[in-house]
Amino acid sequence: MNRVMLLMLTTALTACGPSQPSETVDYLVAHPDRIKELQRQCKEDRAKVGDELCVRAAEAANRRFFGDRPEQKSK
Repeated sequence: MNRVMLLMLTTALTACGPSQPSETVDYLVAHPDRIKELQRQCKEDRAKVGDELCVRAAEAANRRFFGDRPEQKSK
């Protein structure tokens, strides 16, 4: 009985992959302080932060730099 429960728990945890970052590029464009924080973390330890999130932060920084800012759309 214990082995079956252990096997079921192991299978359930294996099926659950690492969660995807919830911070989209659009979210980051609207939150420049978070972009700066992520860029700092990526510079210090990119493996810990993850390539995908670092790429999203870079894309958001590019969008802000080239003028795709939420505050510009309201004007």
